[in-house]
Amino acid sequence: MKIPQLSIAALLRPVLIFVFTLAAVFGLSGAPAHATATYQMPTVSAGDATWVVDEANLISRFNESKISDRLSKLAKATGSEVRLVTIHHFDYGETAQSFTDQLFERWFPNAEEQAHQTLLVLDEVSKTVGIRVGPAVEEQLTPDIATSVAQETVLVPLLEGDKYNESFLEAADRLVAVLSGQPDPGPPAFDDAYDAESTFASAQETTENRSNYTVIVIVLLVLATVIPMATYFFYVGFGN
Repeated sequence: MKIPQLSIAALLRPVLIFVFTLAAVFGLSGAPAHATATYQMPTVSAGDATWVVDEANLISRFNESKISDRLSKLAKATGSEVRLVTIHHFDYGETAQSFTDQLFERWFPNAEEQAHQTLLVLDEVSKTVGIRVGPAVEEQLTPDIATSVAQETVLVPLLEGDKYNESFLEAADRLVAVLSGQPDPGPPAFDDAYDAESTFASAQETTENRSNYTVIVIVLLVLATVIPMATYFFYVGFGN
């Protein structure tokens, strides 16, 4: 009985479909799905009545209105402007802090505009936070307090169950208190059983995981080429 000879394309097709499906699942295109770059963000300028930019849709309309009202009153009373931002995920190679710094400089390009600004950015996927403080408010919102707001006030409610609304409400209240000259209320109570730094994947761990996935797909691509060719030549030799 003569065995039909299959074309290489026919042999490769199902394996390649499988490989490209895996690549899509693991997001190996070079950038995370729905990654956000600073140029894609809405434009905000000093003096604008935009206080919350919720690109990741994490904050309810009701709470966004409450936060905006408090930050608006702060700006009118003190001249200090605070803006809270959420994104789904920053581009590959960025960090929450590098994204925040770039956005701060894009929104407020000169020293005069930057002076009284505070910008806080939360990344949904990595659950990391960046914060940038203008020089005119650093005396009140010191580096230690700013870091505590980002790494404790914002993150503690997220460790307790993705409480984004509570997280931003507490961050807004603490920033308003400090920038109004009131005593710092400090971060929320934190359960020592949790460790924010060890709970969330670091940038290095994320890179290592992505590298492992890349190696897997390369191996599959090699197999997808070698196995069908070997099978083809086996059929050709057997048929002859």
